[in-house]
Amino acid sequence: MAGCRGGSRWTGDALFGAPACPSHRAYRCTARLLIPAAAGRSATVTTTLTGRTEMADNDEQSLDDMFRLLYEIVPEGYKGEIVGGAIHMSPQRRKHWAGIRVVLRQLEDHFGPDSSIECDVRLDLPGYRNGFVPDLYKVADGAEPDVKDNWHYQDVEFVFEVISRETADSDYGRKKAAYASGGIPVYVIADPYTGLCHVYTSPQGSEYRNAVALKFGDPIDLTGTVLGLTLATDRFRRE
Repeated sequence: MAGCRGGSRWTGDALFGAPACPSHRAYRCTARLLIPAAAGRSATVTTTLTGRTEMADNDEQSLDDMFRLLYEIVPEGYKGEIVGGAIHMSPQRRKHWAGIRVVLRQLEDHFGPDSSIECDVRLDLPGYRNGFVPDLYKVADGAEPDVKDNWHYQDVEFVFEVISRETADSDYGRKKAAYASGGIPVYVIADPYTGLCHVYTSPQGSEYRNAVALKFGDPIDLTGTVLGLTLATDRFRRE
């Protein structure tokens, strides 16, 4: 069944010097957080959180440790993910969710309400400590999660991201490369600042061989892909 889960509540003062969760022993990362400072402005807080012991060599275990701490420090209304071993946080905006919901409904109409479509759910990708939290992704019918109830990236057919100014570099750069390296057949970015959808298909290595840019309002023809449908974008909103 499609699942859309929001971020965790911020329960500690880790960003201002006090330990957020003393039980987390394997950690060192840099977190960037944008906090509203005044009307029309934002403030940036950068901090380093250091555990008391060295991080385990196993990347999967390290990601688990980082996510446990991530759930403690991400403020309500923000989304956090791990890109290349660093925590990235960005505010969740109403207009962005509106675009995600438009795609979610179309996928459910096409594949059925019991299809595996996730929103803001962890997905580990190839590369150094990549634990992403895509806005939306679809898993192949019949796929099974691992023993930790996480999906295998090899079973993901489609990823959809609505970029924020804070995430644009990652969405167009390191995350796109990781999705391609994972062999994810279709990756779509909706950019509300330019009013364009960027459609990437045919992954090869760390690149997508096919890339198309379409204006908001133009249909995205994915009938020739594993999805086999056309996505309407006329209800996407610009910032």
